Amino acid sequence: MAQPNHDPITATADAGAVLGTYLRAQATAFLRALRLHAENGGSGADATEGSDAARSLRGAARRISGSLATFRVVTESSWADGLRTELVWLSSTLADEHAYAARLTRLMDALHRLSGSGELPAPRGSAGALTVGSARAGALLERQLTLARTRAHSATLQALGSSRFHAVADAVAVLASEVPLDVVAARGQVSDVLVPLAAVAETRLSAAVAVLPPVDGAQPYNAYNADHDGPWHEVRRLLRIHRYAREALGEDVTRPAAAGEALDRHRDAAEAATASATAARTPRIAPATAYALGVLHADQRHEVEAARLAFRHLWLPEPAVTSR
Repeated sequence: MAQPNHDPITATADAGAVLGTYLRAQATAFLRALRLHAENGGSGADATEGSDAARSLRGAARRISGSLATFRVVTESSWADGLRTELVWLSSTLADEHAYAARLTRLMDALHRLSGSGELPAPRGSAGALTVGSARAGALLERQLTLARTRAHSATLQALGSSRFHAVADAVAVLASEVPLDVVAARGQVSDVLVPLAAVAETRLSAAVAVLPPVDGAQPYNAYNADHDGPWHEVRRLLRIHRYAREALGEDVTRPAAAGEALDRHRDAAEAATASATAARTPRIAPATAYALGVLHADQRHEVEAARLAFRHLWLPEPAVTSR
């Protein structure tokens, strides 16, 4: 996906010219990724390249939609609103198949680590019950998540063949050559137009971070913390919008990118924990299987807490140390 090289942007440059350059670059990246995705939809190495292309496609779609949200007043608003809605739909649709595959890999790796390293304590009963429970838990997760992935793959194929998708692709193709801009706002200077709009996105992020529930390391996987995943997911969304706004201004986004990776891990672990809890509610499973899934759930909630702490260390300033 196309990302800026952080060349400084003159504060007195036209806002429309700067935003247009960024949006055209992302539109070009979208079209390039779309072509690669169509060419590499097979198996083996082609499948890997196709997955990379899908990731680039989603990234370009998110950058365009995020920028249209932040800098909406600089564009033709009705056009921006319509395209943004369609790009959000496309990005979400494309993400599902990858998410299920990554979730299964994450859970199987964790289950192998826990049972192989002795971190998974044996329940009451024979030691052999632990091995059987872990194996059955893995088989149950693989069955459920593979089915979900297959359905998501079918939905993706259906979406990519739809008239709705082709309309989105056509709109992005137009964007690659011409950005519909508001005549008045586009003539303003970057410092007067784009910078204040980017600041609004940063303010919204800061407000969301300020009301995050505290990280409780003493009870990392209790129901209270699981109920509070939502605000963290919202911070992840706002951080991404903030990052793209800074990208459009040609600024270094190393710090928000690193913080975003921590929140990606948070999201992945939270969803993996939910998947293991869902599997544990499967009717008529053996107690040893349910036990292994319960420990797996607890492990992923530990990962959630670790990701929250990592984000705080990356994003929030350390308290000042005063001498006595």
